[in-house]
Amino acid sequence: MDVNQAKQEHLLALKVMRLTKPTLFTNMPVTCEDGDLPGDLFSRLMKEDPSTVKGAETLMLGEMLTLPQNFGNIFLGETFSSYISVHNDSSQVVKDILVKADLQTSSQRLNLSASNSAVAELKPECCIDDVIHHEVKEIGTHILVCAVSYTTQTGEKLYFRKFFKFQVLKPLDVKTKFYNAESDLSSVTDEVFLEAQIQNITSSPMFMEKVSLEPSLMYNVSELNTVTSGERGESTFGKMSYLQPMDTRQYLYCLKPKPEFAEKAGVIKGVTVIGKLDIVWKTNLGERGRLQTSQLQRMAPGYGDVRLSLESIPDTVNLEEPFDITCKITNCSSERTMDLVLEMCNTSSIHWCGVSGRQLGKLSPSSSLFLPLKLLCSVQGLQSISGLRLTDTFLKRTYEYDDIAQVCVVCPYNGLED
Repeated sequence: MDVNQAKQEHLLALKVMRLTKPTLFTNMPVTCEDGDLPGDLFSRLMKEDPSTVKGAETLMLGEMLTLPQNFGNIFLGETFSSYISVHNDSSQVVKDILVKADLQTSSQRLNLSASNSAVAELKPECCIDDVIHHEVKEIGTHILVCAVSYTTQTGEKLYFRKFFKFQVLKPLDVKTKFYNAESDLSSVTDEVFLEAQIQNITSSPMFMEKVSLEPSLMYNVSELNTVTSGERGESTFGKMSYLQPMDTRQYLYCLKPKPEFAEKAGVIKGVTVIGKLDIVWKTNLGERGRLQTSQLQRMAPGYGDVRLSLESIPDTVNLEEPFDITCKITNCSSERTMDLVLEMCNTSSIHWCGVSGRQLGKLSPSSSLFLPLKLLCSVQGLQSISGLRLTDTFLKRTYEYDDIAQVCVVCPYNGLED
């Protein structure tokens, strides 16, 4: 049987059209100097052109809207909308019309029909209209399958379907980097910094409406993408949050353990899941897209069995004058109790005050103790605090700690005269 003949036998016609917003009309302005041969001809023609902006005729952008001339591109995270119309082209009344729309992806088949119930009858020159929507969550090949079944006046049941194939493209390239805080002050203990690089790989600009980090249950997050100016915070990217094609932006976030988990060193030590990024943007005429990354994971920092961090230290100290610091010693083991001995070893610029080799006592698993210490510096400038050593007498294991922190040493006698 001839295919065309088979198509002509159907009493109903199916039409499918993608719904997208129009674009602004653009034209190519042609100008010349007043002394040239055309004179003011081009200027008058542009002023008479209804598509140009009055008073700014030389701009390429016009005031009119242009309907899409083709299917266009569909990007991951956008909403795919389509208009489906079934029209009765015959002179007969058709009964039991069922229109079904499915979207076939590489991993699943989705039913997009608003209603799965059949229409009782469709008179000649009448139609059944439906609009479907779907947020695209996969890249690659998608096939829209539209199927129509109906019954003729003679009781014959007929069925036909059409396939519409399109590609879903990737709109953004997202790269992430994790940095574990190197400072050991209490305000940043166990902090994790996340740098997110987002690149627009489409051919049109994007308005970045929101880029946020949804942290995991153990962390609180603070965004570092604003600069405080007076009472208001201004975005580091300026007032206009546009991302041009192939441009890249870097977003920075700081994650801190929640108070109930901050003291559990063994728990925080093994946490690798940080959270996920939520990105919302708008394209031409406000078409919105949204992407959520999968759970971001980092390499868990290795603190060893015993972690030594600084809770307090002065920013500036005087040369050869003792000053106080407070250390925090944490047993990162979740099973073993430690019996610790502290040794303080002098360096060329750091001199510890107190008794070296003293017993600190037993430290239970995942618990901490605070240790006040006194020391002085014999060299000016920025000095690294080093020379602490902990020994676990149970296992006869020694842990050395160098470059714990840095302190600025100044001389208070520079202003004295001979």
